[in-house]
Amino acid sequence: MIINNNIYTSPLVNKDYKGNRIDKFLSACFPDLSRSQIQKLILSGNVSCDDVVILDNSFKVKENDAYQIFVPPAVEAEPKPENIPLNIIYEDNDLIVVDKPAGMVVHPAPGAYNATLVNALLYHCQDLSGIGGVKRPGIVHRIDKDTSGLLVVAKNDLAHRFLSEQFFEHSIERTYFALVYNVPNPLKGKIVGNIARSSFDRKKMAIVQTGGKYAVTNYETIETFHNAAALVKCNLETGRTHQIRVHMSSIGCNLIGDQVYVKKQKTTLKGFDNQVKSLINSFPRQALHATTLGFVHPTTKKFMQFSSDFPDDFYSLWQNLKK
Repeated sequence: MIINNNIYTSPLVNKDYKGNRIDKFLSACFPDLSRSQIQKLILSGNVSCDDVVILDNSFKVKENDAYQIFVPPAVEAEPKPENIPLNIIYEDNDLIVVDKPAGMVVHPAPGAYNATLVNALLYHCQDLSGIGGVKRPGIVHRIDKDTSGLLVVAKNDLAHRFLSEQFFEHSIERTYFALVYNVPNPLKGKIVGNIARSSFDRKKMAIVQTGGKYAVTNYETIETFHNAAALVKCNLETGRTHQIRVHMSSIGCNLIGDQVYVKKQKTTLKGFDNQVKSLINSFPRQALHATTLGFVHPTTKKFMQFSSDFPDDFYSLWQNLKK
């Protein structure tokens, strides 16, 4: 296969693939493109063979033919200011610290172009840093849509660079609390494991033996519940995508409510009554909250630390686990 100037050219169809659907054939040729992406490209007239455009996903490929996919370059849509209330913990001329609610996406992305933290910040701030691109003005780091808690955002380029350096050097203080299935063994420890995109499921990250990004999570069990669940404090030395979710899963302690890493067959939750079991297994998001955030201020050079109380849904689940 050849990739040149956003044009993907498949190898010649051999007898093993003869008669396959074109969307299936092309997704096998180009694993970096999902089948749904390929189907959309076909329907939008971006797939051809010998200059003949193919518009049918069920088209059967022919032996010795090669197919071309044109992938239009991504165009960043400029996010618009939106009057969305923010829980602002701290703000000055250089930065703003926000307590993000669960359910809010940090920056615009496919499927979530509006009602993001960036849209809210553009309304609130007139001078967000331009570093980070059109979609990510001022964003130094992010937390998942369904994770709640603290974020710092830069309001000028100097602050953006200074804060970014601290994240790069892993000198930022970040503490999360998680409610997990089972109890960690040992109760306190360090999880070290490189993280990369899962080769089996594109929605997941995974610990990999080779490659990936170095990741370290220090954890401590704060409270246990009937030896079937626990409240765990996690301090990040690094900040990788889904790091806590992947690392806790690796020791058999998936986050309660995690829709990606928890299998449909939940733990038996021995010791809890049926009402509490139902609350646990129906919790609508990963039970993860970014509780503390500490960093050196870009102008004053003083260390600043902020904290956030558990949000109502997390607190309620925690109290029910105590019962």
